[in-house]
Order: sequence, then structure tokens, then C-alpha cells
Amino acid sequence: MELKLEQMVTERRNENTMNLDMMSPLEIVTVMNQEDLLIPAAIKPHLETIAKVVTWGTESVTNGGRIFYMGAGTSGRLGVLDASECPPTFGVSPDVVIGLIAGGQKAFTQAVEGAEDNYDLGISDLKEHGLTGKDLVIGLAASGRTPYVLGGLEYAKSIGCHTAAITCNADSVLSKAAEAGIDIVIGPEVLTGSTRLKAGTAQKMVLNMISTAVMVGAGKVYENLMVDVQQSNEKLRVRARRIVRLATEADDETIEKCLEAANGSCKVAITMILGGCDAEEARNRLEQANGHVRNAVK
Repeated sequence: MELKLEQMVTERRNENTMNLDMMSPLEIVTVMNQEDLLIPAAIKPHLETIAKVVTWGTESVTNGGRIFYMGAGTSGRLGVLDASECPPTFGVSPDVVIGLIAGGQKAFTQAVEGAEDNYDLGISDLKEHGLTGKDLVIGLAASGRTPYVLGGLEYAKSIGCHTAAITCNADSVLSKAAEAGIDIVIGPEVLTGSTRLKAGTAQKMVLNMISTAVMVGAGKVYENLMVDVQQSNEKLRVRARRIVRLATEADDETIEKCLEAANGSCKVAITMILGGCDAEEARNRLEQANGHVRNAVK
């Protein structure tokens, strides 16, 4: 039986903050910090399931599929945020990791009435993106019961996609509907029902794990360096040179020369230096190694 709103852990009152309105600023931030310490421990039991989702995501990305995050309100915004950080960090196209929020782009800054309660909207949003069985769909909802997300997950499952759900209530409807359920129970919020707090932090931490580990598996990382970082501003151009230096210990002149020949690609420049080859051969080696620098320079 589906839990009523008041029965959900995320909607209960936190006994540690019953006098929140009487606390000093230091007391408020202290109790918030104490509550946040519970989050990593709550995530730990789910690491094997999260790793399984990472495996599915890596398979999707390396085989021409995509990863979709679906959510409403705060959960939807977190999915859009994580997806939007993948292109500059890992050099992937914006259509590789896609964040869908109930109500569309407008809902990122404003509430769109009724959108999260629309089961069919979740289906239609995925259909508009041409969802295929190669894709991975991850539903996000602190409550674990959002109709928009449920519609998307059930449709995705029906066409053969791997599906996962990240929620903050045990035995949630969404987790039961998904192939992999990740119910991170972190207890009542400091501010009753405000799931942008612990629940939002927990979801973002798991999204960080998934997107980062997927991109490692897809060859977007060498050692612990962002070798596909996009040089879209001066800070990132400086970072690109530092990445090549850290990976190769080459001198500045060599780095500049190789980056120029590599058309700014850290990955190609590193392969040139470590592999002792020109840019064309570096690109060929990387293609044969499916983008993994470590294999390209063996």
C-alpha cells in the first residue's frame, strides 16, 4: 500500500529541530551539519546497486546510447544540473546525459502547476527524445512516488531500457517500478518536508558517483585527470595545460607544441608525449583503445 504523505520519513518532524525558530544562527548551522553527517552512511549500503547502475550507464554511453535523469522540483533540478556539467567536464555532447524536469525548462526556476502529477507527461517527454532500448533512465524523487517519474520509468522499462530510481523513502513506489532501486533513508529534514536539504544532498551525491564513474569507464579520465575537459574559458585553458603537465611531466614548450598539434585536445597531446608519436598516430591509437589513454600508450 502506498504511504500517505504524512507517513513518509521525508515528511516527518525532526525531533532535533523542534525549536528551530528559537535557535541562534550558530545553533542552526550546527544542527544542519550534524544531520548532514548522516548522509554518507545512508548511501553506503547501496554502493553495489549504484555500481550496477554505473555499469549500465557506461554500456549505454559507449554503445551510442544515452543517460536520462527524470525528476520534478528539486530532484528534477539536480538531474538537470548534473547533466549540464558533463559536457564541459568530460567533453561529451549535451545529448549524452540529459536532464528532464516535469514542466520543462521553465520549471528549473519556477514551479509548473500539476506537471509532476502528470504520469503521461513523463512518457511523452521520453518519446520526444526518441528513447531506445540502448538508453538508461534514472528517476529522481525524494518522495519516491512522483507520477511524472513513474510514467517515464514504466515506459522506459517497457521498451527494454535499464532503469533506476533514487529516492529517500524505503520501499518506494518508484524503486519497485525500476530495475534498480536506491532508497536512501536519511530521516526527517531539519525543516519539515524541505527535501532540498538532506534528501537533495543525498541525491546529488549519488548522481556525482554515477556520472563520474560512467565517464571514467567511457575513457574520459586518465589517472584522475579530466583529459577531455573543454577549454571554453581562460581558467579551463590553464587547467588543460596543467593536466598535460601532470600526466606527462613534459616542459612548457613541448606541452604548447603538442596541444597545438592536437587542436587543443589534452587526451591527444598526452598520448603524443607518452606514446612518442605524432597527432595522427595518437588519434588512431585512441580510437583503437576506445578513448582510453592508458591503453593507447601501452
